[in-house]
Formats: sequence, C-alpha cells, structure tokens
Amino acid sequence: MKKMRIPFGTLMLTEYSKNLIQEILNSNRLSCGKYVRKLEKGFASLLGVKEAVAVSSGGDAVALSLAVLYEYGAKRGDEIILPALSFIATGNSVLQAGFIPVFVDIERDTLNINPENIEAVITPRTRALLPVHLMGKPCNMDRIIEIARKHNLFVIEDAAEAHGALYKGRPVGAIGDMGAFSLYVAHIVSTVEGGIITTDNEEYASILRSLRNHGRACTCVTCTLNTSDNLCSKRFRNESDDDIRFRFDRLGFSSKMNELEAAIGLGNLEIIGEILEKRRKNLYFLLNEFNKFSPYLFTIKKEPWEELGPHALPIIISEEAGFSRKSLIKYLYDNGIDSRSLFLSMPTQCPGFSFLGYKLGDFPEAEYVGKNGIHIGVHQDLEEEDCVYILETIDKFLKMAK
Repeated sequence: MKKMRIPFGTLMLTEYSKNLIQEILNSNRLSCGKYVRKLEKGFASLLGVKEAVAVSSGGDAVALSLAVLYEYGAKRGDEIILPALSFIATGNSVLQAGFIPVFVDIERDTLNINPENIEAVITPRTRALLPVHLMGKPCNMDRIIEIARKHNLFVIEDAAEAHGALYKGRPVGAIGDMGAFSLYVAHIVSTVEGGIITTDNEEYASILRSLRNHGRACTCVTCTLNTSDNLCSKRFRNESDDDIRFRFDRLGFSSKMNELEAAIGLGNLEIIGEILEKRRKNLYFLLNEFNKFSPYLFTIKKEPWEELGPHALPIIISEEAGFSRKSLIKYLYDNGIDSRSLFLSMPTQCPGFSFLGYKLGDFPEAEYVGKNGIHIGVHQDLEEEDCVYILETIDKFLKMAK
C-alpha cells in the first residue's frame, strides 16, 4: 500500500477572494464594512433566515448570542444548559458571557446532548438550552424545542461544525432563536478566523450589532461611516445631543469581523454548493464502509431525516478493542493521516472548569468519548482514492492490533 498524505483540513482561497482582497487593500477601508455586510446577507440567504451578524470567532458567536438574553430578563450568574462534550469554546463562551454552564451528558452514538437528561437540571435560574451539533450531526431538535417551550427557555444552537446540516428539511442554525457558526480555517465556510450568528429575529440582530462593537448605541444594518465618506445623519440625533458613537447602551465585546476576512468568506460562499457536495460525498463514503471495523471502532450514523454537516469523520474506540487511542493516532500519523482528538468532557476532563465542582464519573458517556475518540478530515481536496487509503490504513492497523 503506497503511503499517502491526508491533512486534516484545507483552506479555499479562491481567485474571487484574492481579487477582492486586493480591491479592499487599495480602498484603505479594512474595518467592518460593506463586504462584511455582503457576507452576512449571503450567509443569511444560505440558511433562509432574515439576519446574520458576523463576529470575530465562533466562540464569540456563542457568547454574543447568550449576551442578547440580558435584554430579556436574564441576570449575570443565571444558568445555561449545554452538553458535557464539545470543543472548549462552547463552555468558555458561556462563562465569558457571564452565565454559569450546567452540563448534561451525551448520547454516545450521536455525540450530542441527551435530551432526556435536560429537564432534571432545569432550575428557576435556567435561561437557555445550548445544544451543540457536534461533528455536523444534528441534535434532536424536536425534543429540545419542546422542552424549551415548556419551560420558557431560549434555544441557542452551537452549529460551529454544522454548515450545511439539515434536520427534517430545516437548516441547522435556523431552528432555535439563534444559531452560532464558526468560520475558522478548518471549517466548511471559512474566513480563516471568524464566526457568524443567524436569526429570524431582527431585534436580536440589532442587539448583536451593538454587542460586537463594545455595546455601542449604533445598531444600523449598514454603517454610513464604514462604507462611504458621507456624514452619519444619526450621529447627533438623540435626546442628549451626544455623539451616538460614544454612547454605550450595554456591556459589549470587541468582536467585529474585518473586510479581508469577509473577502475570504465570500469566495467560499460562491462555491459552497461544490464544497458541500464534495465533502459530503467523502463523509458518506467513509460512513458507508465503516461497519466493517465493528466491534472495535464505531462512528455516527446518518438518519433518514437528516443531512450531516460534512465537517469530519469521528471515530470512537469501543470497549472490545484491545488497543489505545494513542496507538491508533500514531499509526495513522506514521502513515500520513492527520487526526484530532474528539474533544473532552469539559466539566470533568478540562482542569479550567474544576471550580464548578463536577467530578470524574459524572458524565460517563462524554468522558468515554473524550478518552477514546478522534476525528479525521473529509475536506474537499480529498478524492475517493484518499478515502480508500484511510479505510485501508485503519483496516491494516486493526489486523496488526488484534
């Protein structure tokens, strides 16, 4: 078997993006402006929602979405319910927004929050449910929305890795009150660093535009000062006649996206159909062949009512396996296949969260995946022969490890 090189991810920097970057550099208008707004409109259209608000990271997308809740009665120190297993940014963002994360174990076969464990941890201080569509696998949104409505809670979808995912025909990120996407370099739509929030609620979007800019009173969809040399007609039109640009209505963040990042994202949106088609073809090819590795390895399944966001292929080592995750990762690496660990149980396997008082064993499913899971890329630069090589390499490892 000829050794190949399979990197985890790739960056799509199109000619359109390169030309746009040069145009932006020549214009000397690099801060959040008309191209950021163009990206927002394009992303909103992609999901079929009214609004999208671009920010500086996927973590900020979660944090700012949660910060909107302060406008609707939430207090600092209130609680947000989320899965124990996710990339650390999810838990960090809850704390950075001023809330307390309350964790729930996952379902091992979906990697997502177990909705039947949610109601047991709801208290009078609970303000929102924060499901994470991990690895692009949609959560059970029917049950989550049902619980949220019963208890009058917001639903913020962490769709960081779930670009293109569908749940019963509806785009993930357009089902709850807001959806938070990462536009990080390894993700399907990328601005290199960046995030974006989607919503059908125009009032939420107005608040988000303020939050990303230090809590400024300026909430216009398009800022005159950032897109032209014209004066802002609203600048001094308020009760106190103060400069609206230096009035701050709420505690905010410094989280704007810049025009150069937006240019890269716009190039990705131009070919998003091609990207999704290629990545989904790779993912589904691998999933369809993966049963042959049972009972030693397993992965997620595609259900008839969903389309997976083709972010990556998760692989979990089962109890029946007589080898370690480390040995699998090393073998893949030695044969040119890059991989990543499949995150951790944030409350019990990440020391930074130890102050919350959880102990190892509180989230057995999340902890198992955190100790025994990896994921590998399915990006659009891979061809079928690359996917075959991945499968052959895993098969060879298992034959050696038995």
